[in-house]
Formats: sequence, C-alpha cells, structure tokens
Amino acid sequence: MAVKNNTPKKGIWHMIKLILLWGLALLLAASGLAALLRGSFTFGTLAVWLFAFALAGYAIFNKPIDAFCLNGFGRVLKYTVWAGLTLFAALFVFVAVSGYTNTATGTESVIIVLGAGIKNETISDVLRHRLDAATKAWKSNPSALLVVAGGKGRQENISEALAMQRYLVLQGIPPSQIIMEDQSTSTEENLLFTKQILAQKGYAEDTEVALVTNAFHCYRAGKYAQKAGFTNVHTIPAGINFLSVLPSYIREEFAIVAYWLFRQ
Repeated sequence: MAVKNNTPKKGIWHMIKLILLWGLALLLAASGLAALLRGSFTFGTLAVWLFAFALAGYAIFNKPIDAFCLNGFGRVLKYTVWAGLTLFAALFVFVAVSGYTNTATGTESVIIVLGAGIKNETISDVLRHRLDAATKAWKSNPSALLVVAGGKGRQENISEALAMQRYLVLQGIPPSQIIMEDQSTSTEENLLFTKQILAQKGYAEDTEVALVTNAFHCYRAGKYAQKAGFTNVHTIPAGINFLSVLPSYIREEFAIVAYWLFRQ
C-alpha cells in the first residue's frame, strides 16, 4: 500500500504559521514605535517590544525550538507558556469588555475626568479622548458639575487639571462648571482627593457620579472610586488611538493583576 505524502501540506501550514508570526511581530513593533514617537514610553510599550522580539525570535528559530519542546523540560515549558498566553488572552478580553459593563445613565450630578500625562502644557492623545467624551457627556447633561483631576508630574509645566480645564473651556464649557483637583499623582489619589472636595461642597456619598476615562481603565477606576467612598458610580468609556491599544491594554492587564493581588 502506498504511503500518503503529507510533506506539501505540512509545508503550507508551516508557511502560514510564519506569516502569522511575522505579521503579529510587525504589528507589535509598529505599535511600540508609534508610542515612542509620541514620547510615551511606559511599561506597556516595553512589554509590546518584548512580545515583538519574542515572536520574531520564534519565527527565526522555530524548528530547533519546536524540537526542544517535544520532550522532557521543553514539553513542560511549552505547556507553561501556552497556559500563560491563554491567561493573557483572557485578561485582554476582560480589559476590553469591562469598560462597557457599568456605563453612565446621563443623569449624574457629577462628572469626574481622570487625568493622564501631558507634555509640558499639551494634553496627550489618551487624555484628549477622555476630555472629548466628557464634553459630549456634559453637553447632554449641562447641570452636572465637572471635576478635572490630576496633579503636576515631573515633566509637566502645569497640573493636568489645569490643562484639562483649559481644553474644556475651549470646547464651550463655562469655567464656573469646572472644579480642579490638582494635587493627585495617581488614579487612586484622583478619586480620594476629589471625594474630599465634593464632601466639602455638600455632595453626599451616594451622589450619582460618572467617571470619564479610557475604556481599558474603567474597571480599575471604578474599584478605586468605591474604595474612596463613592457608592453610586458609573463610567463613561472614552476611545483610544488604534496604535495605543496594545501598549495600553497590556499595561492595564498587569495593573489589574497587581490590584487583585495587593490592593483590594
């Protein structure tokens, strides 16, 4: 009986695997490069570059790596890596979906815009998306009080709150409707200090509040709001530039794991 030759089929699947590996590696490298060109080097950017190099390395040395993973320690290592990638993918989906599970009703009394990095006095692309979402929300609910939260970082000439206030005024929002919280240095402090300001102005803990941040950040921001004492919180998920998705989402995955392990 003639033995069927599967070599051509194996060759096709091998070629498809290489195309996918190089395609994903190039996408990650482009995303990391875009972040660097915008002057944004974060842990997420570093992780993107590491993933890109790992995929490119596997694409180049896939045959000896596959041979090593057939038996013994290599086989255990292979399954460990696959388990880690599965968990990574599940967390990525969680980050993508969680931002849309507790969206604002449009009747909130307070809209809080969480700060993000600025360059000198210029808002970042991430922050601009938050402010545009806040502007749209406020124009649909103009009786709401707007709070912009963010202090002055080491490479910032002014506080993030002041930069945000200036941007919102240019969008037609009256300065009298905007309160600045300009002392915080983290999301947790954004909400804690904002809660104190609102309490001084007579707002109760159960006041209906909407948090404006990028969709990937909504879950953790909501948790920090509850920790600060807010009891009636919704979120307004803002968009993000396509090339910022991978660095931002990967960074947020690690931040969420750190929150689950150490901050709850």
